[in-house]
Amino acid sequence: MKTAVVTDSTAYIPKELRDKLNIHMIPLSVIFGNETYREEIDLHADEFYEEIKTKGLPTTSQPTTGEFVTLFEKLAKDFDAVINIHLSSGISGTYQGAITAGNLVEDIEVYAYDSEISCMMQGLYAIEAAEMANAGKGPEEIIARLDEMKKSMRAYFMVDDLSHLQRGGRLSSAQAIIGSMLQVKPLLHFVDKVIVPFEKIRTRKKAMKRIADMLEEDAASGEAYRAVIFQGKREEEAQEWKTELEAKLPNVEFTISYFGPVIASHLGEGAMGLGWVKK
Repeated sequence: MKTAVVTDSTAYIPKELRDKLNIHMIPLSVIFGNETYREEIDLHADEFYEEIKTKGLPTTSQPTTGEFVTLFEKLAKDFDAVINIHLSSGISGTYQGAITAGNLVEDIEVYAYDSEISCMMQGLYAIEAAEMANAGKGPEEIIARLDEMKKSMRAYFMVDDLSHLQRGGRLSSAQAIIGSMLQVKPLLHFVDKVIVPFEKIRTRKKAMKRIADMLEEDAASGEAYRAVIFQGKREEEAQEWKTELEAKLPNVEFTISYFGPVIASHLGEGAMGLGWVKK
């Protein structure tokens, strides 16, 4: 069975890597007034942070059922099955959209996979799936491996301003108000597919240290890990953090990624995070 791998744009996998592994990408969009931009196609992270200086934060939208159907029909010409790996169903309807479209398309088996997370942690699932598909593995074996990855996957992030999450309905008003009043840097994470507070910490530096300490606890087992640093227009800070962590944790392979337009619309500039998973 020949299997295709699809993910959405919020995985933020570099285009050259998507092309190398034959990962197909369906974009979510950001909307400034009457202007709609497909992220990773019409608008990239660096451009986005410039746009919001004059236009403010946009709204976001998921792919339409028709866009999914068009993609699946195209893939059906060369593949028997497709695994769709999408951002958490608790913050977007993209995963459900893939299921709906899959039921409308013949000649290809559609397997939708809820990453229950987003950004490059979602991307790690897609990369693993693509490597296995390219090696001739079938959908069931690939999904079993993704489920195994999910057991050890962890990610935490913080934002400079909780109001963006509250405005987008990703965090309750009460939590946003309390965080703003106390001027805390709450650590956030995904639980049961939605974003919830993990701990409230007073400063950015202490919040980053707390996340790093949790990675260090897991990595103390000596097992090999992959870790991703996420940043919202904080490239230099991310690079410094990476250098610091690499010196402490030789069994962890680090990469730096970013919060692209759709996710950054809810987190705002200055967000920072760290995620990891066993190799």
